[in-house]
Amino acid sequence: MVNWTAEERAVISCIFAKLDYEDIGPKALSRCLIVYSTQRHFESFGNLSNASAIGNPKIAAHGIKVLHGLDRALKNMDNINVAYTDLSILHSETLHVDPDNFRVLSDCLTIVVAAKLGSCFTPDTQLVFQKFLAVVVSALGKQYH
Repeated sequence: MVNWTAEERAVISCIFAKLDYEDIGPKALSRCLIVYSTQRHFESFGNLSNASAIGNPKIAAHGIKVLHGLDRALKNMDNINVAYTDLSILHSETLHVDPDNFRVLSDCLTIVVAAKLGSCFTPDTQLVFQKFLAVVVSALGKQYH
């Protein structure tokens, strides 16, 4: 279990309140697929052979779904591991997703959020945001341990 200060909770809530999920989600997932070549888990999403193809509606919809999936962590900050148990099992046992993909997606999400928030995304804000994402990544990878 992670201990969150009131300030950290406020920072996380503030970040997510400023995000346009329909903009940020697709951009983060597309960036991940382009930069890290993680397409093998998305074969049913159509042609992903180049950057313009990766920007398809199925990828955009999944990016939005992933970002909304972080709402679960926001609502369960005191017990993120339990909140993500079913998703961890799904991704490990059914989908066989490499758990490192969660980390690279969190890196891409950090980049996209930083670009969107600009000067509001200070190093202190980034520290809290990445702590939050690290806890989510660990929870999603829990089934692999």
